[in-house]
Amino acid sequence: MPTILDEIVLRKKREVAEALAQRSLRDVQHAAEQADAPRSFLTALTAHPSADTTSVIAEIKRKSPSAGIIRDDFDPLTIARQYHAAGARAISCLTDEVDFGGDLAFIAQIRAHVDLPVLRKDFIVDPYQIWEARAAGADAILLIAECLDTETMSTCRTLAENLGMTTLVEVHSADNLRRVLEAMSFSHDGHALLGINNRDLTRMETNLAQTAELLEMTGTSELDRSLVVSESGIKTPHDLATLRAIGVGIVLVGEHLMAQPDPGEALQTLLA
Repeated sequence: MPTILDEIVLRKKREVAEALAQRSLRDVQHAAEQADAPRSFLTALTAHPSADTTSVIAEIKRKSPSAGIIRDDFDPLTIARQYHAAGARAISCLTDEVDFGGDLAFIAQIRAHVDLPVLRKDFIVDPYQIWEARAAGADAILLIAECLDTETMSTCRTLAENLGMTTLVEVHSADNLRRVLEAMSFSHDGHALLGINNRDLTRMETNLAQTAELLEMTGTSELDRSLVVSESGIKTPHDLATLRAIGVGIVLVGEHLMAQPDPGEALQTLLA
């Protein structure tokens, strides 16, 4: 039976075809070439390592397939400003409209007023979307291993790197972690972070222990954990401390913050 992710990937492929029919690749490439230089997403998250602090990628999203509408009073720029003031090191912005209430235009709005690097959070299935992201001002992109074969994933990472962008390569399972580590490396000299998503895509449930479990797998001993991002299911300062204890000092937090009356205040509480 197809999963929610399978359905989204099929829809994304249709959306890319429709976008290409409306705007040629060359036009998007030209716009990308005219965009302001990207800010270093990786450096923003790793420049000040500390055993007792966590770098937060704070996420902006209106809704999700698992949670439904998360926030009715949704103003991406106001939320981004709140995150910045509260100590976020970077912003993740959902740009998928159908399932997450996002828009590519949010990235330019945020980046024009908030001095933080911005990740285009979407389901990338084609290099066209990377050119789109750069044209919109994105500093980083997400690649979900579960959505991509190894060749396409490597091609997309290379393109993003050539454009000066950081790639967050996300895995949800042991099999895909092995595949990613066999296909690519992660180092401070590169332009990629490894994301471990704590959400089970079959049951849409989260378990924070997944990050630790995957990092204990055979073949991960050489992985620099300072380049690992734990995603989903992170809600408390204790969660951050638990992750720091295993060497993970970067997290991506979205739904928990977006569901609070004041997302910025929620981020301050998380970082307290």
